[in-house]
Amino acid sequence: MARRAAGLPGPPGEDFSFVSPAVKYVLFFFNMLFWVISMVMVAVGVYARLLKHAEAAMACLAVDPAVLLVVVGVLTFLITFCGCVGSLRENICLLQAVSPQWGRQVPPGGPPQDPGITPEASPPSSPSSRPQFSVCLTIVFLLQLAAGVLGFVFSDKARGKVSEIINGAIVHYRDDLDLQNLIDFGQKEFSCCGGVSYKDWSQNMYFNCTAANPSRERCSVPFSCCLQDTHEAVINTMCGQGMQARSYLEASAFIHTNGCIDKLVNWIHSNLFLLGGIALGLAVPQLVGILLAQILINQVKDQIKLQLYNQQHRADPWY
Repeated sequence: MARRAAGLPGPPGEDFSFVSPAVKYVLFFFNMLFWVISMVMVAVGVYARLLKHAEAAMACLAVDPAVLLVVVGVLTFLITFCGCVGSLRENICLLQAVSPQWGRQVPPGGPPQDPGITPEASPPSSPSSRPQFSVCLTIVFLLQLAAGVLGFVFSDKARGKVSEIINGAIVHYRDDLDLQNLIDFGQKEFSCCGGVSYKDWSQNMYFNCTAANPSRERCSVPFSCCLQDTHEAVINTMCGQGMQARSYLEASAFIHTNGCIDKLVNWIHSNLFLLGGIALGLAVPQLVGILLAQILINQVKDQIKLQLYNQQHRADPWY
């Protein structure tokens, strides 16, 4: 009272807030969008997995794409859920890890019991062990950046791994319908056949070109290796019959003889700007989320300091 009577400025009023509604709700809708996307990813992954009848599906790959989709969807769901709740409730523990120094700002008498200060807004006395939105986003971003750098630096090893995956896919071509469709799509799009050459299809037990192979597809290649005829109304699925028994020159008149590994590497080299744009498009939303979370965290901390200050001076006769 004395400060006001003397004309000295006092602290901001009770209705004043450092927290910007724009930052708060933009961060909320930002997380809500990716939260919905994550649920769709999980639903699609579970549906695709339930349609599979063989336990050895996609055995050649490091992980089944359906399982990978579910795992990524669940992780995205958890991270964005923390972001949604943390932004709405202005919860520092969910938005970012809290440092021990912040916990020491609690007065010696314990945390304030002012009903105007919600439990979510009061500063904790120790770092939270729950998953934090900003920290998780930062870790995911750094992992993506590290993967890109390592893939560029160790390009030879990455090429060897791709070759190993393609050869494994050839071996399991008939074991899974999704894998078969994926290989056929890749061979059509890149106009290639096999890993290094079309004769790599001899690794498959059905297309093996040895005399002891009783399969009717012996020495053949999948129809996706064949040269496409735009005037052909019906696809001839037997167009690759016996092509492995022919020389490169003879087979090149009917099928693509070059392997998919070199075609894939050449495509990556010729589309570096496109891949860089896609990587940037994936990185920008993460950086925006991290930035908005940090801004909101600082605003919530300032609001907590203001509430503590108001409570400490509420009983001050010179206030």
